[in-house]
Amino acid sequence: MNGSSSRPSRPAALIATCGGIGLFPLAPGTLASFVALFPAWVIADLGGPVALALAGLIALGLGIWAAGAYSRDQRVADPSQVVIDEVAAVWLILAFLPRNLGAYLAGFVAFRIFDIAKPWPVGWADRKVSGGVGIMLDDLLAGIYALLLALAVNHWARRWL
Repeated sequence: MNGSSSRPSRPAALIATCGGIGLFPLAPGTLASFVALFPAWVIADLGGPVALALAGLIALGLGIWAAGAYSRDQRVADPSQVVIDEVAAVWLILAFLPRNLGAYLAGFVAFRIFDIAKPWPVGWADRKVSGGVGIMLDDLLAGIYALLLALAVNHWARRWL
């Protein structure tokens, strides 16, 4: 925080909004989730799925801090500008999927479905868990659902197509 200012610290804002992607006026979470596919591909290409999982865990940890700080500074429980939660979740999903365009797109679409629909316990976490942990947790839970669906779709596609 910047002293008595209500504006978030620059590092927290940059991380929470993923360099400003979260400031996009239309569907910033979807945009961030889609943009996250590109660095995920590069990270997985350079270091494999372990590197991508590690990057997701680092984004998760930094996101808890940055999302919490940004949320407090904005005085909003879950600001729509915070999109590091989408990036961390997408990277963690993709770390467990085959590195191919179809699997990555399936992971992206499945994540957006569950992040928007918020089935239990995603919606519960979104409503009941506060701060940076709460902001990150609902996307992580949506990511678990998305991963299971994407793995099932990938398995079915490989078997029947």
